[in-house]
Amino acid sequence: MLLGEFTLIDRYFRVPAEALSRARGDVVLGIGDDAALLQVPEGMQLVAALDTLVAGKHFPHGTSPESLGHRALAVNVSDLAAMGANPAWFLLALTLPEADPAFLQPFSHGMLRLAAQHSMALVGGDTTSGPLSVSVQAMGFTAGGAALRRDSASPGDLVFVSGTPGDAAAGLLLEMNRRSNYELAPDHEQWLRRRFLFPEPRVVLGVALRGIASACIDVSDGLAADAGKLAVASGCGLRIDVERLPLSAALRAMHATNLDEASRMALTGGDDYELCFTVPPARAEQLRLQLSNVKCGVTCIGTLDAAPALQVLRAGMPFACDMRGFDHFTVRG
Repeated sequence: MLLGEFTLIDRYFRVPAEALSRARGDVVLGIGDDAALLQVPEGMQLVAALDTLVAGKHFPHGTSPESLGHRALAVNVSDLAAMGANPAWFLLALTLPEADPAFLQPFSHGMLRLAAQHSMALVGGDTTSGPLSVSVQAMGFTAGGAALRRDSASPGDLVFVSGTPGDAAAGLLLEMNRRSNYELAPDHEQWLRRRFLFPEPRVVLGVALRGIASACIDVSDGLAADAGKLAVASGCGLRIDVERLPLSAALRAMHATNLDEASRMALTGGDDYELCFTVPPARAEQLRLQLSNVKCGVTCIGTLDAAPALQVLRAGMPFACDMRGFDHFTVRG
């Protein structure tokens, strides 16, 4: 049975979100009015991010609704993490071909489960009919002047990445059934699929990096491309050493006959939502001590240089790698 708009909102979003809104104590007025009223803590700066996921562009048709709900929020929470922000609230704009409970129940479950993990309250949004797309605006806080940025690194800073990039791109290939050349153990296949379907925003890491990292960016369009954006924004050059890339056992297994392809996937694959950040060498020990409270691995993969070149090297020699990253409006030839 299809639902009306207001029944849809009440059943799958307003009612499930109310408890967390009350628990936060800073939602003066949430879902149900023309706009939300929110209380920003004194001395804090508001951090806001917005992303849209479109069927067939950001996720394959037929992706599980639970995954879609999770990912739509996760990609925005990852942006907050890259700024060193503590997540607080989010808005949802949902466009649906039809108001089908079989889609809405797992979709809202996936989204609100991740929201609860980060104590985020859904405080408003919009629903409309049309081709499937999901837009989320996420908001969070940092102390005044404490936000991480991508334009504040310096030559000589060390370049780090969290987790094991490339896994999500491999998982997407498996989701799209482009797997004729891969014979993977079930645990490896499950790992790669989950890394695409249910990415984990690195919020704890982002908060831990405040006062230590000189710059930070989340890895959504590919590690090489996003690290390059950070370097350019900071007026620096970039050197990534391929030998240092943290490749997961699953990604290595997927490209067991050609580890260069595993490295290229780690450098160019999107949708990882890891953090790439820079640290001055003088703070490297401080970083090591701070990471004792962070569960995800962190690896130094290169340095920033004064010269403006963006280099990916293996044993000191250029490594063939497309550093352009994902672009919605560029068709690759």
